[in-house]
Amino acid sequence: MRTSPSTTIEHYQRLGWWGKATLRSLFDKALRDFADREALLDPPNRQALVGGEPNRLSYAQIDALTDKLGCLMYASGLRQGDKVLLQMPNVVEIVLVYLAASRLGLIVSPVAMQYGQFELKTIDKLIRPRAYIGFQRFKGERFAGPQSDCLDEGCQTLIIDGRDFCQSVTIDASALSALGDIGAKSIDAKGVESNRLDAETFDTEALESAYQCYIEQLEIDANDIFTICWTSGTTGRSKGVPRSHNHWLASTLASQDAIKLRPGAVMLNPFPFINMAAIGGFLFYWLQIGAKLVLHHPFEANLLMSQLQNEAVQYTIFPPAVLSQLLGNKDIINQQFDLSSVEIVGSGSAPLSPGMITGFKSEFDIDVVNIFGSNEGMSLLSNPIDVPDPTDRAGFFPRFGRADLAWDNRIAARIETKLVDIVSGEEITERGRAGECLIKGPTVFDGYYDAPDDNASAFSDDGYFRSGDLFEIDGDHDQYYRFVGRCKSLILRGGVNISPEELDEILIGHPAIAEVAVAGYADQQMGERIAAFAVLHAGESLTLEQLTGYMRDLSVAAFKWPERLEILMTLPRNAMNKVMRNQLVSD
Repeated sequence: MRTSPSTTIEHYQRLGWWGKATLRSLFDKALRDFADREALLDPPNRQALVGGEPNRLSYAQIDALTDKLGCLMYASGLRQGDKVLLQMPNVVEIVLVYLAASRLGLIVSPVAMQYGQFELKTIDKLIRPRAYIGFQRFKGERFAGPQSDCLDEGCQTLIIDGRDFCQSVTIDASALSALGDIGAKSIDAKGVESNRLDAETFDTEALESAYQCYIEQLEIDANDIFTICWTSGTTGRSKGVPRSHNHWLASTLASQDAIKLRPGAVMLNPFPFINMAAIGGFLFYWLQIGAKLVLHHPFEANLLMSQLQNEAVQYTIFPPAVLSQLLGNKDIINQQFDLSSVEIVGSGSAPLSPGMITGFKSEFDIDVVNIFGSNEGMSLLSNPIDVPDPTDRAGFFPRFGRADLAWDNRIAARIETKLVDIVSGEEITERGRAGECLIKGPTVFDGYYDAPDDNASAFSDDGYFRSGDLFEIDGDHDQYYRFVGRCKSLILRGGVNISPEELDEILIGHPAIAEVAVAGYADQQMGERIAAFAVLHAGESLTLEQLTGYMRDLSVAAFKWPERLEILMTLPRNAMNKVMRNQLVSD
């Protein structure tokens, strides 16, 4: 599957902005150079998450385990171009899935652990995956089996037992059978597949040989789509964002130049491997510099601090709310933990305060990089080199993509950005006037998956992606963008984009509700929380508990449930009869 036009590919290749590297080739190089180097670490709480003792894997061990998983996926019938729905926490197997998929030429569609059957059914109908991969248990409860019950019968379920997968690289009939409902095939000595699978007839060598022959003859291009991630965008339901290896590597360059880690550095990723922050900021970057990747899940402050200390981590990333929380407990942290190895921390998804950046530098001697990115390809990063003043760095981003401005980050010369008036479409060139930020270049995706109507409005006539984010030009020399807000009504809760329009569609189905509108309200810890404003049918009543119970029954992910309910006589509307969400929330 390829979404980039040949003219775009040729243009970026001619400029040297896109190349031939893939995740597979990056790993192969790291394996050649650093086979015995420790490379991938489980979170210490792995046992409580999926079972099994925490793993510490070298590149050579990752290679062997990736082939084990690749064999299992190949035996289940997965072939180049097939889509795989992936739902796993941050343990080593999620990285192995990405690596195995890159060897088999598969397309990985990762989803949040919080997603329930409601979200999975929507995604299943849109992309028609060939397989769902998840753990047998998560936090002590059965997981992959119940989760995948809602999927189409054409999507097989590959269930991994977290208690022992990494303890052996043996491929046998029992290992295949343990995967669950995969419809696996055995392979005889001649490499011929059959539907019979039992210990007596199973030929391990034949399977491994067939798998190796298959991956060796594959031609995997850097312009092939590697992932389909999910975003609420600015309107409607979640939309699929296809990205090729070249898309990812272009975005990774922006992080690489902003963070500037040394080869062999230690990085800790606390973000789920489902979007730009983890895939572009860690997965590809990790292999480019032969680093050690430490995993964390879910966020737990004391555990995270212990990992930073015990593994001598140089780089990690925190949401703004966590930066604030840690800074507020600076005395306790400095007494209990040694964070002297940490050099730089990334943050973003919500405005930073100058006090956060100056505080982290003065209290912990850690530089903070302000990151504004998206699955679609937004790449604005404010680091100590391009924006040395901490106060400026909190609120401003370099105006990357402007020919008259030069920056240290190489991505600045490879993308193009501009601000346009959201009503007239006129380009804004003066300070103090808010406009939507438009971007194009090698980091930007080609369009949402199978969504022609969304794509018609997502791009301008001259090929720029409409980010939906409002900025103003600022700085002594008009060298910065300052984030103002969002053009639409997207709710940003704890760094996760939530579409109020999607929630409107769900809640209007409640029998007591005549009209409903969802909006975000400010919260110091989460950035925003969700409020529902409902007009009820005559004689009906409704409580917040009843509303969230309704969403629970629909298997809607819990992070989308309203945390506040207000009953109104009417919803505020404008002359076009559209609900004015900005008038719904006063605090």
